[in-house]
Amino acid sequence: MAMRNADLVARDLKSVWHPCTQMKDHESLPLIPIKRGKGVWLEDFEGNRYIDAVSSWWVNIFGHANPRINAAIQHQIGELEHVILAGFSHEPVVNLSERLIEVTPPGLNKCFYADNGSSAIEAALKMSYHYWKNQDKPAKKNFVNLSNSYHGETLGALALGDVSLYKDTYEPLLMKVMTAPSPDAFNKEPGETDEAYALRQFEAMEQLLAEKHDEICAVVVEPLIQCAGGMRMHHPVYHTRLREACDRYNVHLIADEIAVGFGRTGTLFACEQAGITPDFMCLSKGLTAGYLPLSVVLTTDDVYQAFYDDYETLRAFLHSHSYTGNPIGCAVALATLDIFRDDNVIENNRRLSQCMADSVAHLADHPHVGDIRQHGMTMAIEMVKDKASKTPYPWQERRGIKVYQHSLTREALLRPLGNVVYFMPPYVITEDQIRHLAKVAEEGINIATGA
Repeated sequence: MAMRNADLVARDLKSVWHPCTQMKDHESLPLIPIKRGKGVWLEDFEGNRYIDAVSSWWVNIFGHANPRINAAIQHQIGELEHVILAGFSHEPVVNLSERLIEVTPPGLNKCFYADNGSSAIEAALKMSYHYWKNQDKPAKKNFVNLSNSYHGETLGALALGDVSLYKDTYEPLLMKVMTAPSPDAFNKEPGETDEAYALRQFEAMEQLLAEKHDEICAVVVEPLIQCAGGMRMHHPVYHTRLREACDRYNVHLIADEIAVGFGRTGTLFACEQAGITPDFMCLSKGLTAGYLPLSVVLTTDDVYQAFYDDYETLRAFLHSHSYTGNPIGCAVALATLDIFRDDNVIENNRRLSQCMADSVAHLADHPHVGDIRQHGMTMAIEMVKDKASKTPYPWQERRGIKVYQHSLTREALLRPLGNVVYFMPPYVITEDQIRHLAKVAEEGINIATGA
């Protein structure tokens, strides 16, 4: 007897605690059990299909069941599934490290591996602090973040975030950080350009670094898009100035490109648009195209050398994860980089990005759309109660849920962030599929806002 959606959902609700979910919602908001995926499509047990417009939490960049990535996994499984990376090595991790050094901004010459984005952030924080300790500057032990930022859910990463929904409950457990105002262009004055606003906002960061640099290890930023903070976006000039200031004040710059790396912003990495090399670049999500957990912290020779010494000095970076540099994960990442190299992905994405922009441009006149913003293959439409003042709807009204529910009836998975409807699809999406998502989003926004 064929499995039905309801059968698996009933079993699920008895045993699975889902992430980022108030489980009581599922008394009225049905789970969607997925049987298979192919390309941009997800399919449930009863044959209903959904375009994965959010890339299954921003990870899937080349579609589900991609044959080239599948083949890479199958080959690697036959060779080596895993080996300890302390004292041992393997070809996939060496090949991947060489390839990442080749494609990331110049000067990032060492790769340290972890399992997921939060773990990469944790490693970068510890590396930065430990670097300054090894440089006989123990007073440098604080970090700077941006308002509305998000860097993960482990305690160190969560402390670096500034989204109260995720952070406030755990505040007593978290280290204290310094917060500078975000260059988020949503808050610019009428007639002010994104660039001018970013430069104006940078003044506060400059002042903070000038006053407190002796106690600051690093500034941690999400270049161009604050994803979990409502897909808020800003101009790259902010990071150009920040790099200059970090150099001037002897402070590290950590670029969290976990969500925005691998083509999401229109270039392979967001830092390229600012023309900078951070001291640490954290990568995950698109690194393995949505297949397996893997993350990496790329850093400089200068940072690496600060830990390179005789064992007895205890200057080594004694940080590890069991699955560090997993060969299968590395093989998947290499296949991902091969696709970028061979298939003209970034150029093709420009055409898709333009289609995305054109398909929703008319919503700028919608009475309850306060902003449409885009960097490359990431597009966001923000619903507001009052357009003139950009007054938000109360979060308790959960209007985004109405867009989500409607999208499921129209062969689409759109999972808004609060009142923000966004597209972050796999790069194998077609222009017709983008136009369908735009139509579904418009319908959902009309339902949610009563327009």
